[in-house]
Amino acid sequence: MYPAQIVIPMKEELTGNGFEEMITPEQVDEQIKKEGTTLIMVNSVCGCSAGSARPGVLMAVANGEKTPDYLKTSFAGFDIDAVKKLREHLMPYPPSSPAIALFKNGELVHMIERHQIEGRSAQMIAHNLIAAFNAYC
Repeated sequence: MYPAQIVIPMKEELTGNGFEEMITPEQVDEQIKKEGTTLIMVNSVCGCSAGSARPGVLMAVANGEKTPDYLKTSFAGFDIDAVKKLREHLMPYPPSSPAIALFKNGELVHMIERHQIEGRSAQMIAHNLIAAFNAYC
């Protein structure tokens, strides 16, 4: 597990901008069951999280005409049980962090895995997400 002093500022980049944490498996299951759209950012200490994933997610939410009903996050390597439960809902995708998932009425409708984040700019990720928001939100 990562030390809190490293993780907390990375969590706050999202929670300070409207995202709510899911830190227990029960919170994950409860959220996935909700009607509407839920954007979930699997946060990470990985450099691509800081360089493009978190900024891209925030850019998409700030600039999309349509946006998800719920903004949620769990931190890989820190919110261990919540991320484990979330990964069950992300099947058949393999574990990936960072990762960005969009659910609609309990169904996974859009997924961006780490390999789709690495080497891409925040703007590219934001455009990808805005297109998903337009299609599903």
